[in-house]
Amino acid sequence: MTTVLVANRGEIALRVFRTAHAMGLRTIAIHTEVDSAAPHVRAADAAVQVDSYLDVDAIVAAAVATRADIVHPGYGFLSERAELAAALEAAGVALAGPSALVMEQMGRKDAARKVAVAAGVPVVPSYELAADPETFAYPVLVKAAAGGGGKGMRVVRSAADFAEGAAAARREAASSFGDDTLLVEKYVESGRHLEVQVMADAHGTVLHLWERDCSTQRRHQKVLEEAPAPTIDEETRTRLTRSAVDLAREVGYVGAGTVEFLLDNATGEFYFLEMNTRLQVEHPVTEAITGLDLVALQLEVAAGRPLTITQEEVRRDGSAIEARVYAEDAFGGYLPQAGTATHVAWPTGVRVDHALESGQTVSTAYDPMLGKIIAHGPDRESARRDLVAALDEAVILGLTTNTGFLRALVDLPAFADATIDTAWLDRNRVEPPSVDDARTIAAWTQATTHRAADDGPFAADGYRSAGASAPLRISLDRDLEVDLVAGTVDGVPVRPLERAVGPEVTRVRARIDARDVVAHVRLGRHGIEVVAQGQQHEFRIPDPTADAGAAPTDGSVVAPMHGTVVEVLVAAGQEVHEGEVLGRIEAMKMELALQAPYAGTVSHVGAAAGDQVSLGALLFQVDAADED
Repeated sequence: MTTVLVANRGEIALRVFRTAHAMGLRTIAIHTEVDSAAPHVRAADAAVQVDSYLDVDAIVAAAVATRADIVHPGYGFLSERAELAAALEAAGVALAGPSALVMEQMGRKDAARKVAVAAGVPVVPSYELAADPETFAYPVLVKAAAGGGGKGMRVVRSAADFAEGAAAARREAASSFGDDTLLVEKYVESGRHLEVQVMADAHGTVLHLWERDCSTQRRHQKVLEEAPAPTIDEETRTRLTRSAVDLAREVGYVGAGTVEFLLDNATGEFYFLEMNTRLQVEHPVTEAITGLDLVALQLEVAAGRPLTITQEEVRRDGSAIEARVYAEDAFGGYLPQAGTATHVAWPTGVRVDHALESGQTVSTAYDPMLGKIIAHGPDRESARRDLVAALDEAVILGLTTNTGFLRALVDLPAFADATIDTAWLDRNRVEPPSVDDARTIAAWTQATTHRAADDGPFAADGYRSAGASAPLRISLDRDLEVDLVAGTVDGVPVRPLERAVGPEVTRVRARIDARDVVAHVRLGRHGIEVVAQGQQHEFRIPDPTADAGAAPTDGSVVAPMHGTVVEVLVAAGQEVHEGEVLGRIEAMKMELALQAPYAGTVSHVGAAAGDQVSLGALLFQVDAADED
C-alpha cells in the first residue's frame, strides 16, 4: 500500500488525504474542470482531471495510470455503486469498501431488508408498491430503494396523496441515484434515528464502534449527530450493537459500514432501516469517543490486513456532537443557496472538517454541505455548550448558510434535554436569532469607528473612558440613536465586553440588555455585514440620492433559489386555481413545487424544463381572476 486515490471532492477528500499523508501514503485527487483549483486538488500529491465525478471508467483509468493501490470513494457520488467496485476489482485496484456483491445487496434498501430478516434483525413493517393504496395504514413513508442521505423520500398521509408523493419520490430518486425503485413502509410518527458503526476485516473479525443518534433531521436529512445515543439504556444498546454485528456478519461485510435503525418512542422497539456501505458524514463523532481513525482502519482493511483491536478495546469516552453547515436558508424553507463566500473564518478549539475558504464560489451543482463542526467533551452538556460557542465563532459572509439555525437549535432546551425526535423539526419552528441584536451591534461598531475617526485616538469609543460626546444618528435600514457615553442604542443598554479588530472583520462580544451576544462585523461603504449568534445579516446604509425600486408585481412567481427547472405544467393563457402547481425547480438534489398565488390566468411562462435559472428570476405570471 503506497498510493491512495480519492474518488471524491470537498471536505471528505481533504479528510482522507490527511490520514493518508499521516500514514506516509502518496495521494491522488480527481477533479472536474471547474474544480481544478479546489482545496482538495491543492492538498493532493497529484491530480487527474475527469469530466464527471460519476464517470466510473475515468476514475478506474486514473487509478491505473497513477498506480493507485486503493481507491477511497468518500461519501456521495459513487461511494455505494457496485459498478465502481466491480470495475476496480477487474482492474486489480482495491476499494476502501465492501465487495461489489455486498455493496449491491446492502446498498439497496430492499435487498438489505432481506439480509436483515435472515440475520434475525427486526425490520419496519412494509407494503407492496403495487398494492392498492387504499389498503395502507397511513401515514406511510415512500422512499428510494437505492442511495441515502434523505433523498427520494416522502411522507404520505392519505391514499389521495399517494400517487403524487410516490411520483415526487421517484423523480428525486432517479435524479440522485439513477434508480427510481421505491419502497413503502410504515411511518413512525415519533422515533429516534440510531445507527451503529461497524468495522470488519477479511479475516472474520466484525467490530461495532458504538452507536450514534441522528434524530435531529429535516426532510429526512440529518442536521445534528451525536455519540453515544443519549436516551437509550445499556440493555437496548447491547441489543442494538449486537444486531448490527449480526447483520454485517450475515452478509460477509468487509470495511467500514453503518447499520441504521429507527427506535419507536411509543413502543421502545427498534427496527432496521438500511445499511450504508461507506464512511458516514458523521463519522467524526465516533472517532472522538473511541479515539480511532476510521479512515486509517479502512485503508488497513482494504490492504488485506487484519484489525489489530478487539471489541473490548473499543473505548467509549465522553460525548461528541456534530453540526452540519449547509449553504441553505434554514429559516426560509431550507432552500439551497449559491454564491461567493467573501470571508470565511472557522472556529478554533473544536474539530472542523471543511473545504470552504474565502473567495470560493459555491454552486448548486453539488451537495450544499460546506463543512462540519464537531465538539467533544467529558459529558453531553459540556460538548453541547462547546458547540454553541463554536457556532458563535463561525463566520461566513457573502453566502447564506444555516449556521444561525444550528446555533439556535443546539441552544434549545429540547435539544439540551434530548427530546428531539426525527419529526420534531416538521412540527416545531426554531426562532431565528434576533435581528435587533445584530443591528444594535452593527450601529455601535459603526459609531465607535466614526467617533474614533472624528475625534482622534483618545476619544470616547465605547471601550475606553473619555469626555462626553453627543449621541450619533446611525442609519441602518432605519435610523438609530447611539449614545456611547450613556451606553445605549435607541435607549437599549449596551455594554461592550470584548472587541478584536481584524483586517476585514471586527469581533465584538457585548451585553445587550441582559443578553450576551457574540458578533462579527464587517463595515462597507454601502452597508454593514454582521454574523451574530451564527446568523448572517446585511444592513444597507440608505442612499438619499437613489430612486426607490419598483414594487414586486402581484401574481409573479419567481425562482426561490438558483437551480434547474424540472418541469413546466402550464402554458400562457391557461386558467389555474389557487395553489395549483405551475412547475417544479430542483437544486442540490432538492425539488420544490411552484404554486399559483391565487386563481387566475397564466399570462407569462418564463422558462422551460431543463433551463438553469437564477434566484429571483420570473418564471410565471398569474393575472387574478375577476372578483365576479
